[in-house]
Amino acid sequence: MTQIKAILTDIEGTTTSIAFVTDTLFPYARAALQAYVALHERELLPLLDEVRAMEEALDADRAQVIAILERWIDEDRKATPLKEIQGRIWAHGYASGAFRGHIYPDAAEALRTWHAAGYRLHVYSSGSITAQKLIFGHSEQGDLTPLFSGWFDTTIGPKRAAASYAGIARSIGEAPEAILFLSDHPAEIEAAREAGLCTLLIDREGTGGIGSFADIDLSTLA
Repeated sequence: MTQIKAILTDIEGTTTSIAFVTDTLFPYARAALQAYVALHERELLPLLDEVRAMEEALDADRAQVIAILERWIDEDRKATPLKEIQGRIWAHGYASGAFRGHIYPDAAEALRTWHAAGYRLHVYSSGSITAQKLIFGHSEQGDLTPLFSGWFDTTIGPKRAAASYAGIARSIGEAPEAILFLSDHPAEIEAAREAGLCTLLIDREGTGGIGSFADIDLSTLA
């Protein structure tokens, strides 16, 4: 059996409460969206044009693009330009102290232990890399960003596609079977397993899979 050398973790529902994302982050971004886009429209133009292209609405004005983004937020669309804009808005929220990133204590403890033991840690989330670094960098458990060797978002591919995980393995520089992927989503687990990664399903409700990072014994996977 191949020894685990790297760990790739999801965020929402895995290291972080889903409620923090749905009840804190999403509403904050939605409420601030209109003013933020108006203030930063020039620098956001490539992202706004990507929204127009994805909706086949190339002539959409600012208000129409904002309406599209608001709809995507309500639908929880995993659209890369939306995730990038949300990440930039959240940066202001973290910096102002409006909230701190929720990380389960068991996840923070395990990540620190694994890092100290020499495992290379990585993140793969539908949220932008900007948003990933914010939630770990401004977390209730302190700044956890130094623990990680790499960050991946949907620019590498959809989270339910095996090719995405194969690409991540190449980027990490390890054989797929030497990478452990942690996620609360069965379809993501299936895609990662198809790509050859070792996987564990995280189930914070305790009805199946692993209920806590404290229950993960890496020695049994080697």
